[in-house]
Amino acid sequence: ALGVLNTPLHAAPTAGNGGYRPLFGTGEIRSSNIAMFPKWKGALARYFDERRLAKASCQSTRFNRCHLAQWTKFLDGLRKKPPMDQIIAINGYMNQKRYIIDPRNYGVRDYWATPGQFLARNGDCEDYAIAKYMSLRSLGFKDSQLRIVVLKDMNLGLAHAILAVYHDGRTFVLDNQIKTVVPADKVYHYKPYYSINEKHWWLHRPLLARRNRR
Repeated sequence: ALGVLNTPLHAAPTAGNGGYRPLFGTGEIRSSNIAMFPKWKGALARYFDERRLAKASCQSTRFNRCHLAQWTKFLDGLRKKPPMDQIIAINGYMNQKRYIIDPRNYGVRDYWATPGQFLARNGDCEDYAIAKYMSLRSLGFKDSQLRIVVLKDMNLGLAHAILAVYHDGRTFVLDNQIKTVVPADKVYHYKPYYSINEKHWWLHRPLLARRNRR
C-alpha cells in the first residue's frame, strides 16, 4: 500500500533532470526536503546499518551474512559489464522475488523495506524498486541517475512504484509488473505523483495530454 502525497510543495520548477525529459510527460518541481518521507529515510538508514550481520541460514527471514554473500556475489559478477547490461540483469534478478503485500509481510499498511529485508522476505512494489536502486548504486550508478517513482497505474486504478533510471540520454523503467526494461516514453498508463532519490524529490504535475502512440 502506498500513500499518495497531498502536502503542498514550495519550490521552484527545474529544467528537467540533466537534460532528460520529465517523467511521463509531467511537469517536475524539485525540493531537497526529503525529511517529508520518513519511510524512505528509514529504509536508507536501515540499509546503511545492515553491516552488523549475524550468521544464519539463507532460509532465514532476517537478512544475514548468507544473504549478503549471495547478493554481493551477484553484483560482483556484473561489475565489468556495460551499464545497460547491469540495468537489465538487476531488473531480472529482483523480479524473480515473490510479491507479497505489507500487511501480510510486516503487519502494517505500508512499509519500505531495505534490499536485505526484500531479499530475505520478498516484498511489494516499492521494495522491488528500492532493491534495484541500491543494487545499481552499489555498481557505481550516481543517485542523480536513479529515482523511486510513486505513481498511479491508470489501467488498474491503483498506486504503484517503479524505478526510473537515467542512462545514455534515455529514461528507463524498471518495474516488477513488466518483465523487461522499457523506455519511459513507451509507457502510457502511468501517472506519477512524486519521485525521490537520496538528495531530492520531485512533485509531478500533469501538462498537456500525451499523444496516444499505441
